[in-house]
Amino acid sequence: MKEITINNSEIEIIEGDITEFSTDVIVNPANTQLIMGGGVAGAILRKGGSKIQEEAIEKAPILVGQAVITNGGKLKANYVIHAAGPKMGEGNEDIKLKNAVLNSLKLMEEYHLKSITFPAISTGIFGFPIQRCAKIMISTIKKYLKKKTTNIEKVIICLYTQEDYKIFEKFLSIN
Repeated sequence: MKEITINNSEIEIIEGDITEFSTDVIVNPANTQLIMGGGVAGAILRKGGSKIQEEAIEKAPILVGQAVITNGGKLKANYVIHAAGPKMGEGNEDIKLKNAVLNSLKLMEEYHLKSITFPAISTGIFGFPIQRCAKIMISTIKKYLKKKTTNIEKVIICLYTQEDYKIFEKFLSIN
């Protein structure tokens, strides 16, 4: 585990299973139709149950870079934010990823939530390079927490593999 503090907020990098976190909200790296199939979304659906998917479908479709919030079903987290990440090759992927992270943080504040757990958005089947993802996600989160007073106490980035953890850890240390 690696962490830094910005204002009154902590950013932590942890290796683990995002479905096991009891933060107020976890982030599902979603597609624009909010269909929870494989990867992280599938794991969230299996552990959290169909109520998450049912509520998500009611809010679909969304644009790449947008985010919506649903219940957390049977998860330890109370809510799931479905953030539509970019697919490599569709154009403007960096901006779209940044927007997915920003819109997740904004939703969190809108709902007065204090803790959130992100995965590495778009790095699975969507093919986004993990190094680029780490740089964009961490710089976006740091900038957001620096620019204004927020109610956010903890931002966790949960990586499934040791290799991904080391990449994110490196970027967390960069000012």
